[in-house]
Amino acid sequence: MTKVLLITGDAAEDLEVMYPYQRLLEEGYEVDIAAPTRKQLQFVVHDFTEGFDTYTEKLGRTWPSDLAFTEVDPTRYAALIIPGGRAPEYLRTDQDCRRIVQHFAESDKPIGALCHGPLILAAAGVLRDRTSSSYPALEPDVVAAGATWIDSPDHIDGNLVTGRAWPDHPQWMRAFLEVLRKAAPPAPAE
Repeated sequence: MTKVLLITGDAAEDLEVMYPYQRLLEEGYEVDIAAPTRKQLQFVVHDFTEGFDTYTEKLGRTWPSDLAFTEVDPTRYAALIIPGGRAPEYLRTDQDCRRIVQHFAESDKPIGALCHGPLILAAAGVLRDRTSSSYPALEPDVVAAGATWIDSPDHIDGNLVTGRAWPDHPQWMRAFLEVLRKAAPPAPAE
């Protein structure tokens, strides 16, 4: 079966993990979730509340990681998903996380990054001379990484598919699956 790797951690945006995870399973891909360690992860829900200048955060579901970053052999995977939330803030400092991302970029394998996910791409040094969407507040981070920021729900730059946040799921996932199916069609059902 064709495998996709999803990298995440505690405080990842619940919808941004679960939607691509389940959508890829539905399409016939096998999905492994990797995190700094094998453990039960705590996701969060970000939403907008009247009177707040930014999003609010509430506890979301918990979900187990399948692998620790140190256990990941990225050559076993056809594509990478990087959800947002707060997790990318600290995941980007993890050397093994950056190693994984660099493999996918250097191998020209599909990478889907949403919301704050491009923070990891920036830290891994793979955004230079690229174009990327992200959560709009990350425009300065994307530009500082040497990329051009694009305000888009489904921006495609070669193997890289980026979007702004979970409200973009339909467009972002449709674009990612288009890129993924061309690069690595799902294995036929047994």
